[in-house]
Amino acid sequence: MSGYILCQVKKAGKPYFIENVSVNIYTIEELCFYLCNNLYLIDHTIRNEELSRWLEEELGLRALAAKTRSHLKATDSLGEFLYPILKEINYLDYEELRALNNRLTQMAEESSEVRKKKRADCLVANGMYVDAIQSYQEILKNEERLKPAFAAGIYHNLGCAFSYLFQKEEAVECFWKAYGKVHTESTLRIYLVAYSDCKGMEAYEKRMEELGVDPSTAERITEEIRRARRESEKKSFSVQDMDVILERMTAEYHRSTSA
Repeated sequence: MSGYILCQVKKAGKPYFIENVSVNIYTIEELCFYLCNNLYLIDHTIRNEELSRWLEEELGLRALAAKTRSHLKATDSLGEFLYPILKEINYLDYEELRALNNRLTQMAEESSEVRKKKRADCLVANGMYVDAIQSYQEILKNEERLKPAFAAGIYHNLGCAFSYLFQKEEAVECFWKAYGKVHTESTLRIYLVAYSDCKGMEAYEKRMEELGVDPSTAERITEEIRRARRESEKKSFSVQDMDVILERMTAEYHRSTSA
């Protein structure tokens, strides 16, 4: 969306509750923002009669409510449901609509496993870690059918979700399984950083010896951990400090694997 969008429709007295992310919305602008930024979370929890009724009764958008009602079937494309809502207030300009259309086309061509993973990724982005964990684990029930790099990406993101819930042991296990799928420096570094946070530096150094990590890689990882600890100054090294390291390494991991 370009520039600022002022509220063009009245604010609802009764909000619409978006179940997937446990959030209330009061305006169509908020609805458009959510839909555009969470395409993989658009399912029966929002694409339903309740939303159409809310648009009609709370916002007075009877024509729009009728349009959404006509595209609630699972066989209807996501675009058929989405475009009338966005066009109601011209939420996106021409270039943004074209980019959205490209994204929808790409989604339609993705396998069910990829869509499920990206849905779980969206849940993580919205802080819904428990739901995301359940979604990742559901995909991994058919782990033998997944390509190693794809499975590694799921284990990596599952580990991040566990770490955000302070479940360090589970996170370390997931990062180890990710490394087991693809033996890259990125997956190894993420595993060892998480291991140091969970087990302590002495155990971390012993683990590096067990794995036979080359000296240059070991030094880079160790220095990154020490730097984060120094930056925490007088406060204790916390899960927030570790999150910073993991997020930075995660960005590197995605760039190298496209997972």
